[in-house]
Amino acid sequence: MTGSGMRLALLSAVWVVGLITSGTQPFDRATWWMEVAPVLVALPLLWGLRHRFPLTGLALALIGIHGLILMLGGAYSYARVPAGDWVRDWLHLARNPYDRLGHFAQGFVPAIVFREALIRRGGLARGALLTVLVIACCLAVSAAYELVEFGAAMALGQGADEFLGTQGDPWDTQWDMLMCLIGAVTAVVTLSRVHDRQIAGR
Repeated sequence: MTGSGMRLALLSAVWVVGLITSGTQPFDRATWWMEVAPVLVALPLLWGLRHRFPLTGLALALIGIHGLILMLGGAYSYARVPAGDWVRDWLHLARNPYDRLGHFAQGFVPAIVFREALIRRGGLARGALLTVLVIACCLAVSAAYELVEFGAAMALGQGADEFLGTQGDPWDTQWDMLMCLIGAVTAVVTLSRVHDRQIAGR
């Protein structure tokens, strides 16, 4: 098995353990399914594309971490994750901020994945255009996710409250997209050099 194959196998093993652990007794079963759905979609895609488009170790590691963030949010519901409660009390916040972390990751992780795809498959050179397109792609994902949340709210009514995790904030959608934007920019600024070295080493 190649190095990338071994990394994907390790990610799969960690995710399977995470899914079993988080799904054993989740706070709300329907919310758990909705929150971990991206993991259930991503894992077969990663295996299906492993030969045609094997990702760098950095991209795979970030995807793995993002999956665990989703699983933890699914287990407790985002508004009830204990680590978020600790941060809320420590910083004297009005709400559990774990949802903000999730949306930060929603920009941070896809930024590296989109960057890799645009460089390796799109043939884009490093520079301003690449950065703008990466950030735009991340915001498009965030907007699409907010529309999914909107659809869930319309279909399920109050039953979607745990999935939405708004915690009474009327500006939750805008905050979610802002956190995604901050995450995407942070990833591009802090990880581009490391990412370039890994792409060059493929």
